[in-house]
Amino acid sequence: MIRRRFLSNASIDKVGSYPDGVFSVFQKRWMATNRRVQDRSRFKKMHDLEFATERWKGVSKILTVMDALKKEPEQVISLRHLEKYRQQINLSKQHKLEDFIRKSPKLFELYKDKKGVVWCGFTEKAEYLLEKEARILEQHSQKAAEYVTRLLMMSVDKRLPVDKVIHFRRDMGLPDDFRQRWIHRFPEHFKVVRGEDDEYLQLVSWNPSWAVTELEKKALATGVISELQPEPGVLSLPFPMKFPRDYKVYRHGGRMEHFQKRSYLSPYADARGLMPGSQEFDKRAVAIMHELLSFTTEKRLLCDHLTHFRREFVMPQKLMRILLKHFAIFYVSERGKRFSVFLTEAYDRMELIDKGPLVLWKEKIQKLSGYRGRRKRIKNSNDLSEFDDDLIDTSHEKEISFVEVEDDETLSEDEDDSIVDDFEMDIGEVNDAYQD
Repeated sequence: MIRRRFLSNASIDKVGSYPDGVFSVFQKRWMATNRRVQDRSRFKKMHDLEFATERWKGVSKILTVMDALKKEPEQVISLRHLEKYRQQINLSKQHKLEDFIRKSPKLFELYKDKKGVVWCGFTEKAEYLLEKEARILEQHSQKAAEYVTRLLMMSVDKRLPVDKVIHFRRDMGLPDDFRQRWIHRFPEHFKVVRGEDDEYLQLVSWNPSWAVTELEKKALATGVISELQPEPGVLSLPFPMKFPRDYKVYRHGGRMEHFQKRSYLSPYADARGLMPGSQEFDKRAVAIMHELLSFTTEKRLLCDHLTHFRREFVMPQKLMRILLKHFAIFYVSERGKRFSVFLTEAYDRMELIDKGPLVLWKEKIQKLSGYRGRRKRIKNSNDLSEFDDDLIDTSHEKEISFVEVEDDETLSEDEDDSIVDDFEMDIGEVNDAYQD
């Protein structure tokens, strides 16, 4: 059984405070000196969350293919046209796209017309799941509108570029028609305005009942606080912490107690007066990232999606330093091409504790795909064994079947110029972004 250590103000009292002299000795040593995720101590790694990242790599590829199909009028696309999405699918060059599609026969069907062009479409089971997803998203729309409004309320100018908000679409349960129709459905909360160089989503009205952090809501529900502040201001609530099993918490109890007791400004309060680089400035950044991750369905985000909002949310340029320093609140996974950051309190080992309808829907997609989902035995704490390169379970494979299409029914293969290439930073770029 993998044990976890939790830390709050109450548990710190059991550890005991360190004398000022002792605290000053190791305070400087504790400060995050590593600038790269790969350079952090092995004692700060959470292998379960690394496994959680790996588990979803296969299904993320499947969801990208499904998104590409949904953009097509007939929800059918030629494999040649689908090749344009190879980078978004994150499929390596040595793997054939057709072979990848064939490994999930419960979700995709392949067709061949009279000209020999191979097309890809959904199975009946996949179409049923897409209809179910649409119903879930519709039921989630009011909550999603609240989250988008709260993003605007946290921003310094009370507006955000639409292109940046789109990056949170799947993470926050926003629908496919977010830009075309959805953002116009809630004129009482926000509106689209044209700037000099971009479109922006602008806050229409401030909702005081939404200017309350998720941390405050939990504290009120559990009796930690008896009432909420009348308006956003200074907070003193501690952040839940979860540590790797091999980390020696007792060695650093004093400075963690110091951090937890330090007050900070609410993410919904005006932060323009804070001094960049100050302790108050950095702790407010922790509060903002905690709030953003709390809005997501899986309580995790791609790190580069967070860095997009440094200016709008008044956060430090070296945001990765903050994430690595507070590894008991956030965990940065180095698996794959892009880093992911987890809210550690939301996970029990590798499982999300509170799974909403969208997460359960995604798990159904995973079960129907050819993703193997098995892991090798870890020999020691230094060795996080690689998953098999072939993430596709051959037990799902079957012979490809083609449907002959008459000449007058040959599907159109017009070029689509509306392909959305989601911006991403690879590992090298992320590291360079946080160099001195």
